Amino acid sequence: MNQFSRTALLVGTEGIEKLKNARVAVFGIGGVGGYVVEALARSGVGTLDLIDNDKVCLSNLNRQIIATHSTIGEYKVDAAKKRVLDINPAAVVNTYKTFFLPETASDFQFSAYDYVVDAIDTVTGKIQLVMEAVRADTPIISSMGAGNKMDPSAFRVADLSQTKVCPLAKVMRRELKKRGVEHLKVVYSEEVPVKQEQTPERIPGSNAFVPPAAGLVIAGEVVKDLVKA
Repeated sequence: MNQFSRTALLVGTEGIEKLKNARVAVFGIGGVGGYVVEALARSGVGTLDLIDNDKVCLSNLNRQIIATHSTIGEYKVDAAKKRVLDINPAAVVNTYKTFFLPETASDFQFSAYDYVVDAIDTVTGKIQLVMEAVRADTPIISSMGAGNKMDPSAFRVADLSQTKVCPLAKVMRRELKKRGVEHLKVVYSEEVPVKQEQTPERIPGSNAFVPPAAGLVIAGEVVKDLVKA
């Protein structure tokens, strides 16, 4: 028996080897991305690239798996790396303390990845990330909006062209179509966003169960696709 024996019962020894030899880049290590990293590490993905320039803060404690009182003030990628290596000491974890934007796209070699996870917030960054993955012919899955939601069971896996309700998906569909991209694998929620109290900061509401659900669904799709590859 080893730590991946139970997973091997589902994906086989060949599947475990594929996961061990895979390199996955996760852009955005927050409420969604943190759980993606957690599940990929526990599934035995051998190399993880973690990209985020944020530090853990008090308001992250309600939903982010890397956020505890002991990690407040740490870079999220550093906290995530420590957690991954505690789960699987054999993993290789590359960290990048940077936000992915059009200006930083050249810092990454997308052809080196077996899969890319988009768990970032900015539309410009998300669009650029998709374009880079498409150019490199690297599989990518993108998280749509998880803020202002209360129903973790409302998430669906679909092509971007088939999404509904989600405002972010609508914007992404329009902007990517302008750039000649008609298809993109996404995880999105069919729940109508909750109308929150108006605040000057316009910060979306969040909770302990919706962003994690999205992250785990994404990780499941990545693992299944890698095993099938």
